Amino acid sequence: MKQEGNVITRAFSAFVAGLNSAGGALIFGLIVMINLDVFSRFLFNAPIDGVTELVELSIVAIVFLQLSDAVRSGRLTRSEGLYNRICEKNPRFGHVLGAFFDLAGMAFFITIIAGGIPRFIDAWERGYYSGNKGIFVVPVWPVRLVLVIGAITVVFVFLGLVWRHIRALAGHNDGDDR
Repeated sequence: MKQEGNVITRAFSAFVAGLNSAGGALIFGLIVMINLDVFSRFLFNAPIDGVTELVELSIVAIVFLQLSDAVRSGRLTRSEGLYNRICEKNPRFGHVLGAFFDLAGMAFFITIIAGGIPRFIDAWERGYYSGNKGIFVVPVWPVRLVLVIGAITVVFVFLGLVWRHIRALAGHNDGDDR
């Protein structure tokens, strides 16, 4: 059973790393696209159609592609001053607080999923797009799908963090005190 858990954990970690890498590749693509647009405007007075729309949609996709890795690695922005002091003085209470915070994070992202799935389905069924017909259009459903997949992944990351806190409270040390 332990081996299965390790396989699942490694596969999930690889999935999270893959999402993060896809977000990084998208950032690189945006850098190239924006620079090409700037040079095209400057040298030829001819902007590239659709850059604005693609940047708008890509920013949302990048956030949700990289969010699960940020949560997993403890890089999600949060105030840790008081929390770290509590963990130093009373580790058990720190794990209780950590579990509570991570459960709150799960609840928040479950709310995002609950709102995101109907919006994804609506965009898919109705063919919503961004841009101007005749100039440049791009469907919005792929970004809404990335939002849902990213939020679901974040929920599972938070679930893993809650599990670590529960194991620590039960006396098991996984070697990670976050």
